[in-house]
Amino acid sequence: MSDTRKLPKNDMSTYGDYLTWSDNKRWEIIDGEAFDMTPAPTPIHQEILSNLHALLWNYLRGKPCKVYPAPFDVRLPNGKEADEKIRTVVQPDILVVCDEKKIDARGIRSAPDIVVEITSLSTASRDHILKRRLYEKHHVKEYWLIDPANRIAFLYRLTSSGIFGNVETLNDEDTLTTPVLPGLSIDLKDVFPSQPKRIVREPPKKYRA
Repeated sequence: MSDTRKLPKNDMSTYGDYLTWSDNKRWEIIDGEAFDMTPAPTPIHQEILSNLHALLWNYLRGKPCKVYPAPFDVRLPNGKEADEKIRTVVQPDILVVCDEKKIDARGIRSAPDIVVEITSLSTASRDHILKRRLYEKHHVKEYWLIDPANRIAFLYRLTSSGIFGNVETLNDEDTLTTPVLPGLSIDLKDVFPSQPKRIVREPPKKYRA
């Protein structure tokens, strides 16, 4: 049988459109704009994803919060609109959600508690600027950006005023902890694969707001 599903529109796409698109490619929609997530991630990306997901899964086993790796759809409505009208759906590399009411057969609807993105040359600008603003807008409690090339983790935490505070920068000799998951302690040397490192203490200027 031939695949008669549609390709993304060039204007204001919705989750309803997304459900009709071909499975040959992975897509995200941010404020109605479709982004092609292909080609497939690199081996280093996948190794970091696997390591971090395993550490989070082991910690959360038997606890209320759940951790999910990509591909896993996150619908981010602007209000109470029906799923098919939602104009933002993303697939974070890893997410943690602690409210089971947000989880359904399609993924989750509303903001996760923690979002993790593993950057690459092709996604760095979108991850550092567009997605950071998106996750801040939807009140994600923490946004972790993992930079494989420099072996750095950038952590953004939501403040009481509803915006991300100053970025916290960790290298592969540091330990990551979070008030979202009390008791969690991740040695970042266990997340990054073995390779020469170059330490960078803050995001590149072109990725700062």
